[in-house]
Amino acid sequence: MVKDNNARLPSWPLTLGVITCNIPSVSLTLRSEIKQTAPFVSPEQEVFLSLIRTAALLEHAVEEGLRPYSLTLTQYNALRILRGAGSAGLCRNEIGDRLIRPVPDTTRLLDRLVVAGLIERAREGDDRRFVRARISKRGLALLKQIDGPLADLHRTHLGHVSRPELRRLADLLATVRSTR
Repeated sequence: MVKDNNARLPSWPLTLGVITCNIPSVSLTLRSEIKQTAPFVSPEQEVFLSLIRTAALLEHAVEEGLRPYSLTLTQYNALRILRGAGSAGLCRNEIGDRLIRPVPDTTRLLDRLVVAGLIERAREGDDRRFVRARISKRGLALLKQIDGPLADLHRTHLGHVSRPELRRLADLLATVRSTR
């Protein structure tokens, strides 16, 4: 049978549909980031390492953002806590309990903030051991300077994630923390 190269194709419309799903493999992404060739031992290990890696990258970005203000992330956290406490202030233990990353010596942390003029401490009541810390006007002014750039930094690193996904992630992380 001889093939006719001039034969007409059917005139009916031909529709091709291509369905793609571009979901990156988290395990391959993390594995490539940390240059790990072997698979993870378990999904728990993968998630654990992914959380640590993500937290480290975000923490580094914030530390770099705070560097021009001569603040560490922990100092910034303490200032935020005291701003939230308002004029009532908080004692050392209350501040230590609220820190995102606990430190072994909250007193020394607060000493540095006092020396920088960012907080004030005063003994109150009959118990001379009870010292209340409050953010100073200088501390409030510094936080006001930092608020905008830090919000921009958060948008840069998390703005590509939808609000429902952010809410779901926050809920999942709360679930993880609740088991400790």
